[in-house]
Amino acid sequence: MLQNVAEKIDQTVAGKVATDAEGLYRSGKMHCAEAVLAAVKNQFLPEASDELLRLAAGFGGGSGSGCICGAVGGGTMGLGLILEGDRRTAAELTRELHSWFKAQYGATCCKVLSAKGKSGCPGITASVAGTVAQLLEQRSCAQAKG
Repeated sequence: MLQNVAEKIDQTVAGKVATDAEGLYRSGKMHCAEAVLAAVKNQFLPEASDELLRLAAGFGGGSGSGCICGAVGGGTMGLGLILEGDRRTAAELTRELHSWFKAQYGATCCKVLSAKGKSGCPGITASVAGTVAQLLEQRSCAQAKG
């Protein structure tokens, strides 16, 4: 029963973060990295200054070179922000995020993902933000049990 409640909380938080990130992206005011970082920050550390979002400015469009999906970059920054200097956990969750992303989309390269246009970017942005939220919620639940 408790596991079902935790899963519902995960889905609710993940869904909210995903929806927020997609909305921010679709607004045209933020690119994928900024939208993911903003949605994660707003859910898990709302008291933090929005100035933090400037850190993601160069990560859109594959960091200008097309190499890494900006949403993944934003998610990685979000993990680091929320985990407050816990490098080990941030690295573990980043690996999980990258593994999940590669399994889901086949590559982390923005050029590969957007070869036929950026129509998939809003969904990818939402999906990454939701996955980051799930990773953070699972970690939180595991710590509460431990």
